Amino acid sequence: MLKKMKIFLEMIKVEHTLFALPFAFMGALLGSMVIFHKLPSWGQIGWIIMAMVGARSAAMGLNRVIDKVIDAKNPRTAMRAIPAGLISSKEAIIFIVISFTLLFWAASNLSALAVKLLPIAVFFLVFYSYTKRFTWACHIILGLTIGLAPLGGWVAVTNSITLPAIVFYIAIAFWTAGFDIIYATQDVDFDRKEGLHSIPSRFGVNGALRLARWFHTITAIGFLTLFYLTDLSWLYLTGVIIALGLLFYEHKIVNPKDLTRVNTAFFTLNSTLSIAVFVFTLIDLVVLHK
Repeated sequence: MLKKMKIFLEMIKVEHTLFALPFAFMGALLGSMVIFHKLPSWGQIGWIIMAMVGARSAAMGLNRVIDKVIDAKNPRTAMRAIPAGLISSKEAIIFIVISFTLLFWAASNLSALAVKLLPIAVFFLVFYSYTKRFTWACHIILGLTIGLAPLGGWVAVTNSITLPAIVFYIAIAFWTAGFDIIYATQDVDFDRKEGLHSIPSRFGVNGALRLARWFHTITAIGFLTLFYLTDLSWLYLTGVIIALGLLFYEHKIVNPKDLTRVNTAFFTLNSTLSIAVFVFTLIDLVVLHK
């Protein structure tokens, strides 16, 4: 039982929750402080965690089921749980249904607007996994999907969408799209061979990395704009400066002639970035706005 659970956790890459979960918390914290001038309740935080676990588990499960044939052909992904025969498609589908049920349950215990917008979130969660089959903009679709984490956190506690929430959504969407482009450079030859669509396969690795830099420039502008739209102080700005330094380093260590550090750029730097921005925002809101 524990072995099977470990396989499921590996299938959904539970460690990658470090990308979006801190920003979901940050969206909830910011929204509650901007609209109500108080921190969200522990109950709200608990339901947001449940919603994030459900959404991410469902999305990754779907991706693994939908891409099982492609994954089996790619040497980099051939040992994933489903193509390796560690989990059956039927087991994965049951896992997906349970995960979506968890998401629906959590949303129903948050705001009315969260429930109304849930079909849109589910659409993006399902739609993304098909996009590499017909458009190189798949990275942007992923960004728009992951960006729903901070926006969802905001909506969950405020029952509203305001300008700061939209700016935050855009910043995270382009941050995600940018690092996904970098990650996709590993598969450029395979994607071209199999007729799959991606920005690296369409524009080449050099062009893809340039576009990723532009996307992360938009993220930087978004973070700085959020500073001016809210009551956040120099503490938040410190977190943003750390984030920008990490983005600069990310692009420095990955270049068209050397892709050996893509995984470091993808996971280590980006998970550190999300945690840093969240922690400094949390300290800002708890210490300076108490």
